[in-house]
Amino acid sequence: MLGIRRIATAAAGVFFAASAFAQAWPTKPVTLVVPFAAGGPTDVVARTLGVSMTKTLGQTVVIENKLGAGGTVAAAYVARSAPDGYTFFIHHNGMATSTALYRKLAYNPLTDFEFVSQAVEVPMTMLARKDFPANNYAEFAAYLKANQSKINLANAGLGAVSQLCGLMFETALGVKFTAVPFQGTAPAMNALLGGQVDILCDQTTQTIPQIKAGNVKFYGVTTKQRIKALPDAPTLDEQGLKGFEVVVWHGIYAPKGTPKAAIDRMNQAVRAALKDPDVVRKMTELGAEIVGDDRLSPESLQAWLKSEIDKWGPIIRSTGTFAD
Repeated sequence: MLGIRRIATAAAGVFFAASAFAQAWPTKPVTLVVPFAAGGPTDVVARTLGVSMTKTLGQTVVIENKLGAGGTVAAAYVARSAPDGYTFFIHHNGMATSTALYRKLAYNPLTDFEFVSQAVEVPMTMLARKDFPANNYAEFAAYLKANQSKINLANAGLGAVSQLCGLMFETALGVKFTAVPFQGTAPAMNALLGGQVDILCDQTTQTIPQIKAGNVKFYGVTTKQRIKALPDAPTLDEQGLKGFEVVVWHGIYAPKGTPKAAIDRMNQAVRAALKDPDVVRKMTELGAEIVGDDRLSPESLQAWLKSEIDKWGPIIRSTGTFAD
């Protein structure tokens, strides 16, 4: 009986400690690490969510940009961070594709993190420089096939979704272009605007302002259905590239061992942000879609990440694209 009472006392102590943590957390600013440059698509999503989550949490959500190696530098940093509930990480499809793109990773995406929630999905758009000699998708595809050796395809670096979209586009058309990687989406877009590169597949969060301003030529979106932000824009699928679909999804993670109370509270803050009218309006303007409630649990993100690793792995390996 004495042993049972000691166990019960210890269990009660753990419960009350966890309860106290949940009630007190957070007591200082929370850092949300972004693996790409400020001003890029993932950064825009993070900062939009962060403003709203700050109101819910009662503490500032600080955005910290840690660039390098397709997001793996930031992921490794977060995996090594103290699991004290004050460091979180937002990443897109690259969390899944890194396992196939990199022969050696300093972390395991499935076992070295706690899962918080998914957030939004962002369509991609196929663009070319403003003076590109094709005025519609049919002309675009024909020109690319006839001149593939002359075409420069920009991307935001190894592992970026712009690179993966480009690889899938090449495979779908049966062509091969010259890849021109940049350190982030913003410099890739600047190169396209300056006419230094020919084409770019990039997220609507980055491209819609340029499309609406007429600064680029636009040939279609990469979703199966047309999007609210560009209702008159046809998809690549409906223009003949059957089955072509690339959508950028974003998930939020924490270092392994982060207290469940912090994970649960952060999940609540994400859910509240996704219902915030200001966030909904901003995401709609940028062409982003807020994911359904069935995808907002930690368990859903974990299952989703596993399915994306299984999906992208064979595609990437078939292209022979690797990084040391």
